[in-house]
Amino acid sequence: MKLRFTRHACFGGLAALTAFALTACGDPGSASGAGGGSTVIGVDYPRSDTDFWNSYIKYTPEFAKELGLNLKTTNSQNDVAKLTANAQTFISQGVKGVAMAPQDTAAIAPTLAQMEAKKIPVVTVDTRPDTGNVYMVVRADNRAYGEKACQFLGTKLGGKGKVVMLQGDLASINGRDRTEAFNACMKQNFPAIKVLGEATNWDGAVAAQKLQTDLTAHPDIKGVYMQSSFALAGTLQVLKQKGLLVGPEDKKHVFIVSNDGIPEELKDIAAGKIDATVSQPADLYAKYALYYLKAAIEGKTFRPGKTDHDSTIIQVRDGLLEDQLSAPLVTADGGTYAGVPSLKSDDPSLWGNNLG
Repeated sequence: MKLRFTRHACFGGLAALTAFALTACGDPGSASGAGGGSTVIGVDYPRSDTDFWNSYIKYTPEFAKELGLNLKTTNSQNDVAKLTANAQTFISQGVKGVAMAPQDTAAIAPTLAQMEAKKIPVVTVDTRPDTGNVYMVVRADNRAYGEKACQFLGTKLGGKGKVVMLQGDLASINGRDRTEAFNACMKQNFPAIKVLGEATNWDGAVAAQKLQTDLTAHPDIKGVYMQSSFALAGTLQVLKQKGLLVGPEDKKHVFIVSNDGIPEELKDIAAGKIDATVSQPADLYAKYALYYLKAAIEGKTFRPGKTDHDSTIIQVRDGLLEDQLSAPLVTADGGTYAGVPSLKSDDPSLWGNNLG
């Protein structure tokens, strides 16, 4: 459903009306120049070394223009110290709000406290801070990522064998959620499958080295769960070196599930190199991060419930809301696996099939 617009009682400009109530009015002065391109916001890009985040970087200025926001950007390069410094830059530039995607979700707390003290609303994208307040978290259900990967691999392996889980960074809520959910699902539904968990710190070279070691020690490994496409190229190279990069009809095939939904993954699924991914909505992350920042500046508030953009807002803890956007399982056949439906890799609704 498209977002509908109406006039809000507190403002003369346009305000988005979602499927849940707007419960409070803010100070009109906080929305200086809103809608005319003069409302300055800051967006910190967490990194630019993956196709997923480069796609997010591409979408952000497009949606800023649509929403009439003046965009200032920085790149913290997966370094919380740089993110802290970038936040200081935004403060000095007089931004009205900040969107960020802190990769270390514990260490960001002091920066969030400083932003709160200065009444600068923050929206976090893809990650949720362990402590501290933000206006909204824009994210998909990362536990569902791990569960979907588990159900797919467990079904494909017939409930037995060995799989490698190439974890992200366990300092990140995303890495923890995906890891815990995958392990819990395997234990409950496929107890005969042995999971070899490997921490990688979202580093492709580390992931490839650990997969190489695991395949040498356990040549009977039949599945790999990559918690992000950061490990895609290295995983395929390792399998090729070992003569295991073969189609799913070959008994030597190692079943692979990834997370992200980048174009390369979708092509690799169609080619039989990997078998599935969970499509993180890079486009919607950019769109709704800015949408909620604008709402914050205009003094709107939200409450838990279904939205009009196929998502659900949940209350994570007291005072912290998270808009969990849709993230479908993607496979070659669009089948259902242990009750989990999927989309075919060529489905036109997937953002990875719509990048220019």
